[in-house]
Amino acid sequence: MIYNEIKCIVENFKFEGEYIAVEELTAGNINNTYKLTFKKPDGSIINYVLQRINTNVFKDPVGLMNNVEEVTSHIADAMNKKGIDSSRRVLRFIRTKDDSLLCEYDGGHWRADNFIENATAHNSISDPRHFYESGRGFGQFQKYLFDFPADKLVETIPNFHNTKKRFETFKQSVAKDPAGRVASVKEEIDFLLEREEKMGKIVDLIESGDLPLRVTHNDTKLNNVMIDDETGEAICVIDLDTVMPGSVLYDYGDAIRFGANTAAEDEDDTSLIGVDMNLFRLFTDGFVSEVKDVLTENEIHYLPLGAWVMTAELVLRFLTDYIDGDVYFKIKKPGHNLIRTRAQKKLLEEMEKHYDEMVAYVDSLITK
Repeated sequence: MIYNEIKCIVENFKFEGEYIAVEELTAGNINNTYKLTFKKPDGSIINYVLQRINTNVFKDPVGLMNNVEEVTSHIADAMNKKGIDSSRRVLRFIRTKDDSLLCEYDGGHWRADNFIENATAHNSISDPRHFYESGRGFGQFQKYLFDFPADKLVETIPNFHNTKKRFETFKQSVAKDPAGRVASVKEEIDFLLEREEKMGKIVDLIESGDLPLRVTHNDTKLNNVMIDDETGEAICVIDLDTVMPGSVLYDYGDAIRFGANTAAEDEDDTSLIGVDMNLFRLFTDGFVSEVKDVLTENEIHYLPLGAWVMTAELVLRFLTDYIDGDVYFKIKKPGHNLIRTRAQKKLLEEMEKHYDEMVAYVDSLITK
């Protein structure tokens, strides 16, 4: 049924050539994504990406697409001024026949963009260089947007990294104990309460003006950077739905939290969980090499705080959802959110052991 629906949707966009095939792409967890194949008049093939935006998560698809258009246009302009061909280095969105970025069809909101050929979004670090290049890719994203007025963007998910508000929500859940689970997680609750003040530090630094508001990606996993199949270099940052105002520490920190973890995000055996300091240094080298001249010294100095806060935030979010009765995150087995909580808690403990080393390494890059 969906493929017949797509045929109708395709007719609304200004695609080049004749539509000949569709393939579902299943790597993403939020939007429904499809690869479209067209044949151009000269017989050559051109591919596009078609997505249905999940409006249960992103309740303002128009605001989301305005964010994306502003950011991608700014990046493309910055690259073009430097004489860099942006055709494979930034997403280009296809407009509808009535010149809109969105096609509304049967209650759904659809968008389309260019398919980046001969490049791969890697789901795991099979080659450590990919993590270095991921750092470069997200660093370039910041470099080309350093002069973009972040307050021009809407919050696609309001208060997404406002750890102070999240902590208040957590304490309310503990007080209400809706699923009767609080007594069984007292150790985890106490662990977070001991770290409440530090968890709000990035919010405090933004509010005091010690950290500037930046355009942030907010989902800096390895598979959101396209790596060129031939050169092995990062060429394009994708999945821009969560682009909004924030701190560069959020982007750097979440990349380290996810990529430098020696185990899965939901590893049951916490003895396997640690911080791979080689991967930490690789990503940091790549990231700082691109942003050193555009970020403040304060931002670079506080990068490890971003890794700490983003890890602590996940402990908080997973535990809150467990206490609430598993109402937000999808679970695959009973107690899944508690397993996630304990895995991220162990990662945070390991990060704390290496924290001074992380700060010293980052600080050493400022003076290089």
